[in-house]
Amino acid sequence: MEKLINEYSQGYQMLREATDGLSEEEFHFQPGSTKWSIHQILIHVADSELVSTQRLKKVLAEDEPLLMSVDQNAWASVLRYEQLDREQHLLLFKMLRSSMLPILEQLTSQQWERIGVYADAGHFTFKQLLEYRVEHIRGHIRQIERVKKNYIQRL
Repeated sequence: MEKLINEYSQGYQMLREATDGLSEEEFHFQPGSTKWSIHQILIHVADSELVSTQRLKKVLAEDEPLLMSVDQNAWASVLRYEQLDREQHLLLFKMLRSSMLPILEQLTSQQWERIGVYADAGHFTFKQLLEYRVEHIRGHIRQIERVKKNYIQRL
């Protein structure tokens, strides 16, 4: 679990490295009418982390809690991600991850196997949920790289 916790702890730095040196134009470039800008991706990542931190805590504290999914596209549109403060959201992401580390470092093997239930996706262990948090960042870093590439190719 040490490797998983370590990569989870590096999420903020990974996002910073992926976006280091970008101009505001690059942050706000949308590669298509339904595609997110890097700015929107970063806001999404923070919002997702907020919801997921609550889910992780529910799984640890409650017996087989019901976990709710969100409509990420509705959040991005209705909450007007493009107008939100990217730095505030990155700081929120950093603080959420940091706040979970002391909890993760003291978990027992039984706690890693605790279950949460999504009505639309089934049963997941705490470990699977945390693995998804790590993969979520990897996936969005790949998405950021694609947007950066599209920005350069359009010039």
